[in-house]
Amino acid sequence: MDILAFLIQQTMFFSIPLLVVALGGMFSERSGVVNIALEGIMIMGAFVSMMAISVLQDTMQGQGLLLIALSVAALAGMAFSLLHAYASINMKADQVISGTALNMFAPAFAIFVARTVQETHTKDINFTNTFRIESVPVLGKIPVIGPWLFQNAYITTYIGIAILIISAILLYKTKFGLRLRACGEHPQAADSVGVNVYKIRYAGVLISGALAGIGGLIFVIPTSTNFSATVSGYGFLALAVLIFGQWKPKRILFAAFFFGFMKTISAAYSGIPALKDLDISSGIYKMIPYIITLFVLAISSKNSQSPKAAGIPYDVGKR
Repeated sequence: MDILAFLIQQTMFFSIPLLVVALGGMFSERSGVVNIALEGIMIMGAFVSMMAISVLQDTMQGQGLLLIALSVAALAGMAFSLLHAYASINMKADQVISGTALNMFAPAFAIFVARTVQETHTKDINFTNTFRIESVPVLGKIPVIGPWLFQNAYITTYIGIAILIISAILLYKTKFGLRLRACGEHPQAADSVGVNVYKIRYAGVLISGALAGIGGLIFVIPTSTNFSATVSGYGFLALAVLIFGQWKPKRILFAAFFFGFMKTISAAYSGIPALKDLDISSGIYKMIPYIITLFVLAISSKNSQSPKAAGIPYDVGKR
């Protein structure tokens, strides 16, 4: 039972960032803008929020500080994603090249600034983890479920689930969601009924940036006590989750937990007796999530149904 609780908790730690970032990518691509800059936005969101934690942790601790850091991560992600939005929407640049440029810029910027502003002149930003919740009041005492979901947990897990629910409602139950989907499928038709395609696409990219920035922080907090300008390729793995999830919240949830479990096996195999006793190199375990990613994408990409207008700059004069 202890091993099962351990696996579930670790899977949540790895799955929730994938879920949040993939949902961010969904909003951008549903609006018609391909966003492969998720990795760079995650790094930027994590970097700025980690700097905020580093500065404030001497005067604040606990969940209040974490909520402030999440807000900072969202704002940083939105600000950074504006570069991609401007290049893709206003300048009609190639969206893949724009995203790649941001992915290359973010870690270099984070390393340069960290070394410049810190007294130690190192790229690592260290923080004290005061965010773990040993047991959620009342819920943590529930038999079986309590140890699995409400002990040794982080508030970011529950925030991630809330983001999923809000995203599904926003996408399918609101006027904004209908317009967003229309701009990603047939922007000319949306424009013909008075929808401002440019504004909707900007909104989609900004939401994507906010969620990717939050996802960067959510990835770092439960798994480390320092940030060194990397999120271990999680932005690219989130793109795989998005594609495997077919740009739909429910399927993205399933895909995120599938890939999260694979990541758990690769990172925590030494805590699982059945796997630890096998005579298998640690390198093999570390490759598992990425091998599975390639395998799943090779199978599922044939039936992929991406938004029809994704990646195509909007031309007002085209009908």
